[in-house]
Amino acid sequence: MYTLYLGNKNYSSWSLRGWFATKLSGAPFREVGVQLVGQGRNPANRSFSPSGFVPALHDGETVVWDTMAIAETLAERHRGLWPAESAARAWARSISAEMHSSFQALRSEMTMCVRERLDVRPWSDALAADIARVEEIWSESRRRFGRGGPYLCGAASLADAFYAPVAFRFQTYRVAPAGEAGGYLATLLAHPFMREWEHDAVAETIVIEADEPRTLYRDKLAARA
Repeated sequence: MYTLYLGNKNYSSWSLRGWFATKLSGAPFREVGVQLVGQGRNPANRSFSPSGFVPALHDGETVVWDTMAIAETLAERHRGLWPAESAARAWARSISAEMHSSFQALRSEMTMCVRERLDVRPWSDALAADIARVEEIWSESRRRFGRGGPYLCGAASLADAFYAPVAFRFQTYRVAPAGEAGGYLATLLAHPFMREWEHDAVAETIVIEADEPRTLYRDKLAARA
Protein backbone atom coordinates (compact mmCIF):
# COMPACT_ATOMS: atom_id res chain seq x y z
CA MET A 1 0.00 0.00 0.00
CA TYR A 2 1.18 3.50 -0.81
CA THR A 3 1.61 6.19 1.81
CA LEU A 4 0.95 9.77 0.70
CA TYR A 5 2.13 12.73 2.77
CA LEU A 6 -0.14 15.75 2.31
CA GLY A 7 -0.38 19.33 3.52
CA ASN A 8 -3.52 21.09 4.79
CA LYS A 9 -6.33 20.34 2.35
CA ASN A 10 -7.77 23.84 2.50
CA TYR A 11 -4.53 25.39 1.25
CA SER A 12 -2.19 22.83 -0.36
CA SER A 13 -2.71 22.90 -4.11
CA TRP A 14 0.29 20.65 -4.79
CA SER A 15 -1.03 18.08 -2.33
CA LEU A 16 -4.36 18.07 -4.16
CA ARG A 17 -2.63 17.23 -7.44
CA GLY A 18 -0.76 14.30 -5.90
CA TRP A 19 -3.83 13.08 -4.05
CA PHE A 20 -6.10 13.27 -7.11
CA ALA A 21 -3.53 11.36 -9.17
CA THR A 22 -3.22 8.66 -6.52
CA LYS A 23 -6.99 8.36 -6.21
CA LEU A 24 -7.23 8.11 -9.99
CA SER A 25 -4.84 5.16 -9.97
CA GLY A 26 -7.36 3.13 -7.97
CA ALA A 27 -4.59 1.83 -5.71
CA PRO A 28 -5.11 1.79 -1.94
CA PHE A 29 -3.10 4.35 -0.01
CA ARG A 30 -2.74 5.79 3.47
CA GLU A 31 -2.83 9.56 3.99
CA VAL A 32 -0.48 11.26 6.43
CA GLY A 33 -1.37 14.88 7.11
CA VAL A 34 1.47 17.38 7.46
CA GLN A 35 0.95 20.84 8.91
CA LEU A 36 2.01 23.60 6.51
CA VAL A 37 4.11 26.38 8.03
CA GLY A 38 3.84 29.05 5.33
CA GLN A 39 5.99 29.63 2.28
CA GLY A 40 9.16 27.73 1.41
CA ARG A 41 10.71 24.43 2.36
CA ASN A 42 10.10 22.92 5.76
CA PRO A 43 13.28 21.20 7.04
CA ALA A 44 11.12 19.10 9.36
CA ASN A 45 9.67 17.39 6.28
CA ARG A 46 13.05 16.04 5.18
CA SER A 47 12.39 12.84 7.11
CA PHE A 48 9.84 11.81 4.48
CA SER A 49 10.44 14.21 1.55
CA PRO A 50 13.95 14.96 0.23
CA SER A 51 12.79 18.37 -1.02
CA GLY A 52 11.09 19.34 2.22
CA PHE A 53 7.84 19.85 0.30
CA VAL A 54 4.57 17.92 0.11
CA PRO A 55 3.20 15.81 -1.41
CA ALA A 56 5.48 12.82 -1.14
CA LEU A 57 4.50 9.31 -2.18
CA HIS A 58 6.08 6.29 -0.47
CA ASP A 59 6.00 2.71 -1.67
CA GLY A 60 8.23 0.78 0.66
CA GLU A 61 11.75 2.12 0.16
CA THR A 62 10.74 4.06 -2.96
CA VAL A 63 10.04 7.76 -2.36
CA VAL A 64 8.64 10.14 -5.00
CA TRP A 65 8.28 13.79 -4.00
CA ASP A 66 7.32 15.94 -6.99
CA THR A 67 3.79 15.99 -8.40
CA MET A 68 4.90 15.39 -11.96
CA ALA A 69 7.14 12.53 -10.84
CA ILE A 70 4.29 11.13 -8.74
CA ALA A 71 1.97 11.29 -11.75
CA GLU A 72 4.44 9.57 -14.08
CA THR A 73 5.35 6.91 -11.50
CA LEU A 74 1.69 6.07 -11.00
CA ALA A 75 1.11 6.03 -14.78
CA GLU A 76 3.91 3.49 -15.18
CA ARG A 77 2.22 1.20 -12.66
CA HIS A 78 -1.49 1.71 -13.28
CA ARG A 79 -3.29 1.72 -16.61
CA GLY A 80 -5.50 4.49 -17.90
CA LEU A 81 -4.04 7.53 -16.13
CA TRP A 82 -3.02 9.18 -19.41
CA PRO A 83 -5.27 9.09 -22.51
CA ALA A 84 -4.80 5.97 -24.61
CA GLU A 85 -4.66 7.76 -27.98
CA SER A 86 -1.18 9.11 -28.71
CA ALA A 87 -2.14 12.64 -29.79
CA ALA A 88 -4.44 13.09 -26.80
CA ARG A 89 -1.75 11.67 -24.50
CA ALA A 90 0.86 14.10 -25.83
CA TRP A 91 -1.58 16.98 -25.38
CA ALA A 92 -2.48 15.92 -21.84
CA ARG A 93 1.18 15.66 -20.88
CA SER A 94 1.93 19.06 -22.41
CA ILE A 95 -0.86 20.94 -20.66
CA SER A 96 0.01 19.22 -17.38
CA ALA A 97 3.66 20.22 -17.71
CA GLU A 98 2.61 23.78 -18.57
CA MET A 99 0.55 23.97 -15.39
CA HIS A 100 3.38 22.43 -13.39
CA SER A 101 5.94 25.00 -14.54
CA SER A 102 4.00 28.19 -15.33
CA PHE A 103 1.12 30.40 -14.13
CA GLN A 104 3.12 32.24 -11.47
CA ALA A 105 0.63 35.11 -11.20
CA LEU A 106 -2.26 32.68 -10.70
CA ARG A 107 -0.35 30.89 -7.95
CA SER A 108 0.72 34.02 -6.09
CA GLU A 109 -2.37 36.21 -6.55
CA MET A 110 -5.02 33.51 -6.16
CA THR A 111 -3.81 31.31 -3.32
CA MET A 112 -5.87 28.16 -2.89
CA CYS A 113 -8.31 28.50 0.00
CA VAL A 114 -11.11 26.04 -0.64
CA ARG A 115 -13.59 27.36 1.94
CA GLU A 116 -13.32 31.03 0.96
CA ARG A 117 -15.46 33.04 -1.50
CA LEU A 118 -14.54 36.56 -2.58
CA ASP A 119 -13.96 38.74 -5.64
CA VAL A 120 -10.68 40.67 -5.86
CA ARG A 121 -11.10 42.33 -9.25
CA PRO A 122 -9.58 44.24 -10.93
CA TRP A 123 -6.98 41.56 -11.60
CA SER A 124 -3.41 42.38 -12.50
CA ASP A 125 -2.52 42.10 -16.18
CA ALA A 126 -0.38 39.04 -15.44
CA LEU A 127 -3.20 37.31 -13.57
CA ALA A 128 -5.73 38.13 -16.29
CA ALA A 129 -3.36 36.62 -18.85
CA ASP A 130 -2.97 33.44 -16.79
CA ILE A 131 -6.73 33.09 -16.41
CA ALA A 132 -7.22 33.59 -20.15
CA ARG A 133 -4.61 30.93 -20.89
CA VAL A 134 -6.31 28.42 -18.58
CA GLU A 135 -9.64 29.07 -20.26
CA GLU A 136 -8.00 28.61 -23.67
CA ILE A 137 -6.46 25.28 -22.59
CA TRP A 138 -9.74 24.02 -21.21
CA SER A 139 -11.75 25.03 -24.28
CA GLU A 140 -9.29 23.65 -26.80
CA SER A 141 -8.82 20.43 -24.86
CA ARG A 142 -12.54 19.81 -24.84
CA ARG A 143 -12.89 20.74 -28.51
CA ARG A 144 -10.04 18.52 -29.69
CA PHE A 145 -10.11 15.57 -27.33
CA GLY A 146 -13.30 15.68 -25.29
CA ARG A 147 -15.46 13.34 -27.32
CA GLY A 148 -14.98 10.36 -25.00
CA GLY A 149 -16.20 11.97 -21.80
CA PRO A 150 -16.73 15.26 -19.94
CA TYR A 151 -13.11 15.91 -18.83
CA LEU A 152 -10.20 17.60 -20.55
CA CYS A 153 -9.32 14.65 -22.78
CA GLY A 154 -12.54 12.69 -22.53
CA ALA A 155 -12.24 10.33 -19.58
CA ALA A 156 -10.73 11.70 -16.37
CA SER A 157 -6.94 11.65 -16.55
CA LEU A 158 -3.85 13.06 -14.89
CA ALA A 159 -4.42 16.29 -16.81
CA ASP A 160 -7.52 16.89 -14.71
CA ALA A 161 -5.47 16.27 -11.56
CA PHE A 162 -3.10 19.08 -12.53
CA TYR A 163 -5.95 21.54 -13.10
CA ALA A 164 -7.96 20.52 -10.02
CA PRO A 165 -6.48 23.30 -7.82
CA VAL A 166 -7.29 25.85 -10.53
CA ALA A 167 -10.93 24.80 -10.34
CA PHE A 168 -10.98 25.51 -6.60
CA ARG A 169 -9.18 28.82 -7.16
CA PHE A 170 -11.75 29.85 -9.77
CA GLN A 171 -14.54 28.90 -7.37
CA THR A 172 -12.97 30.87 -4.52
CA TYR A 173 -12.30 34.03 -6.54
CA ARG A 174 -15.51 33.85 -8.58
CA VAL A 175 -13.88 33.33 -11.94
CA ALA A 176 -16.69 32.28 -14.29
CA PRO A 177 -15.42 31.10 -17.70
CA ALA A 178 -17.89 31.09 -20.56
CA GLY A 179 -18.76 28.27 -22.93
CA GLU A 180 -16.85 25.01 -22.99
CA ALA A 181 -14.39 26.14 -20.29
CA GLY A 182 -17.23 27.02 -17.93
CA GLY A 183 -18.88 23.67 -18.49
CA TYR A 184 -15.63 21.89 -17.74
CA LEU A 185 -15.13 23.89 -14.55
CA ALA A 186 -18.54 22.80 -13.26
CA THR A 187 -17.86 19.20 -14.25
CA LEU A 188 -14.49 19.10 -12.50
CA LEU A 189 -15.83 20.68 -9.32
CA ALA A 190 -18.58 18.01 -9.26
CA HIS A 191 -16.12 15.11 -9.60
CA PRO A 192 -16.39 12.77 -6.57
CA PHE A 193 -12.69 13.24 -5.76
CA MET A 194 -13.13 17.02 -5.70
CA ARG A 195 -16.22 16.74 -3.52
CA GLU A 196 -14.34 14.51 -1.10
CA TRP A 197 -11.35 16.87 -0.93
CA GLU A 198 -13.63 19.89 -0.47
CA HIS A 199 -15.51 18.16 2.34
CA ASP A 200 -12.26 17.53 4.20
CA ALA A 201 -10.90 21.01 3.44
CA VAL A 202 -13.85 22.96 4.82
CA ALA A 203 -13.79 20.83 7.98
CA GLU A 204 -10.26 21.99 8.82
CA THR A 205 -10.00 24.65 11.51
CA ILE A 206 -6.35 25.69 11.20
CA VAL A 207 -5.84 29.14 9.66
CA ILE A 208 -2.60 29.98 7.84
CA GLU A 209 -2.55 33.75 7.48
CA ALA A 210 0.03 33.69 4.67
CA ASP A 211 -2.47 31.83 2.49
CA GLU A 212 -5.67 33.59 3.55
CA PRO A 213 -7.19 35.69 0.72
CA ARG A 214 -8.80 38.13 3.15
CA THR A 215 -5.37 38.76 4.67
CA LEU A 216 -3.59 39.06 1.33
CA TYR A 217 -6.26 41.43 -0.04
CA ARG A 218 -7.08 43.25 3.19
CA ASP A 219 -6.35 46.72 1.81
CA LYS A 220 -8.25 46.18 -1.46
CA LEU A 221 -11.29 44.79 0.33
CA ALA A 222 -11.23 47.60 2.90
CA ALA A 223 -11.04 50.24 0.17
CA ARG A 224 -13.96 48.67 -1.65
CA ALA A 225 -16.05 48.56 1.54
